[in-house]
Amino acid sequence: MTDSDTDSTFTGFQLYRYTPSASEAGLFAMLFFTSSIFQAWKNFRSRSWYFSAMIVGGLMEGAGYIARVLSHNNPEALGPYIVQSILLLVAPALYAAAIHIVLGRLMRKVHGEQFSLIRINWLTKIFVTGDILSFLIQSSGGGLLASAKSQSSVSLGQNIIIVGLVVQILWFGGFIFVAVVFHYRMRVMPTIVERKSWRSFMYVLYAASTMIMVRSVFRVIEFAQGNDGYLMRSEIWLYVFDSVLMAGVITLFNIHHPSKYLRKDGEYRMGWNREEHATIAQHYLDEREHIYA
Repeated sequence: MTDSDTDSTFTGFQLYRYTPSASEAGLFAMLFFTSSIFQAWKNFRSRSWYFSAMIVGGLMEGAGYIARVLSHNNPEALGPYIVQSILLLVAPALYAAAIHIVLGRLMRKVHGEQFSLIRINWLTKIFVTGDILSFLIQSSGGGLLASAKSQSSVSLGQNIIIVGLVVQILWFGGFIFVAVVFHYRMRVMPTIVERKSWRSFMYVLYAASTMIMVRSVFRVIEFAQGNDGYLMRSEIWLYVFDSVLMAGVITLFNIHHPSKYLRKDGEYRMGWNREEHATIAQHYLDEREHIYA
């Protein structure tokens, strides 16, 4: 039989190169579910429905670790492996989508639309489209990898996942660049009188973005090494470069929820006339004198 989808020398795709730890997976499942519930409460309380993707991503992570708990008792069961593999792989794309939406809203809040490299009406659409594309590519690659019946299918699934992760890295790299340029331009020519600084939230976005980027780079290296590579032979690397980092992202936004900085209570006001510019300039001069006094 010469069907390209079969391989007489293929002994089967090995789901795990170790026995998944039930205690560690259970701990992270509890952490992600608890964080997601807390995030949902904050979203409901502040009517921050725009941040719902963060909740969905957290719930997916929690479900993925529950599947790893099930895999502890039967590492050769295909169902739990597929669930944990796909959910843990694609959930960060939803975190990224939530972050992209927040930046666009923040730009509008501080009246800094003109400082964005991408027109504000297209900013969120472009980056969320990239997240969706990455999500779909990684999902299809994960499904193909889990059901592989030949070495060629394994290689194809791994390559598709790598493509999806590279798309995520490139899109996210572009997002960070746009955010940094906007932040710099706002420092040079501020458009608002600040009653509560929004700048600290920019650093929250940078921190979350960095964690997602590091995790994505780790995943690219992991899949590039293959199913029998060094990173897939030990469970510790998954927890160090994926679980801990993604838990850090959702925890960070539980502490610094965007509703604190995007409230509709006149927290910021425009300053694009002569009097307002004078007020802004004096504000920053006073602030600088206070810092260096």
